[in-house]
Amino acid sequence: MMHSAHPLQGKQVVVVGGSAGIGLAVARAARDGGADVSIISRSARSHDGLSGIAADVTDTSSLQLAFAQLPQRIDALVLTSGASIASARLNAMNMADLHQAFDVKVFGYVATLYAALPYLDETASITLTSGLLARKFNAGGLVKSMVNASVEAMAKVLAKELAPRRVNVVSPGITDTDAWGSATAEGRQAMLQKMGDHLPVRRVGQPAELAQAYLLAISNGFMTGAVLDVDGGGLLV
Repeated sequence: MMHSAHPLQGKQVVVVGGSAGIGLAVARAARDGGADVSIISRSARSHDGLSGIAADVTDTSSLQLAFAQLPQRIDALVLTSGASIASARLNAMNMADLHQAFDVKVFGYVATLYAALPYLDETASITLTSGLLARKFNAGGLVKSMVNASVEAMAKVLAKELAPRRVNVVSPGITDTDAWGSATAEGRQAMLQKMGDHLPVRRVGQPAELAQAYLLAISNGFMTGAVLDVDGGGLLV
């Protein structure tokens, strides 16, 4: 039996949070692999011919309007959106940050999946994004650990509930994105290098490297309920 050299050829892929960072890298990689790619983000920015549609994952009506503008069959849905919040210990906790983190990455993911469900092919791939702190517990990481662990639990449940659709998670480690400041910010590269020096690979990750894991989750039809750690060995230190 002949297999396409490009398993994503002709597939309809939607990346939520795909206007920057890891999400944009996933959108570009899927497009380069032959997929028809749409981006949903608050900014609705378009990049390199990738079309952007405006929606806020904390606004159910905007999500419903966004999915109504997309192809009526989605083969792969990727969620990469997240709230940018500082790490804090309990005694310095900003409760607004706690609510924002859950609103975007837990309740927002649920709302996105709910809005997308009528359009998802019966064998569609769904890939969520957690993070290193889901299973690496550091003082000051309470909010991020709770949120990312929730995402991983969500995926395990939905892998059963939505079967034969497949639900997986990519868990990034420290990655060179704007989450660490703009590319021109003073001291940014030195900071990233210092963090990377503590990892077994001796550097931080690049968005394109993370994108490879999302494409694996999308294209491997025998993978579901899995968490792919792409963290340079961050869980080991």
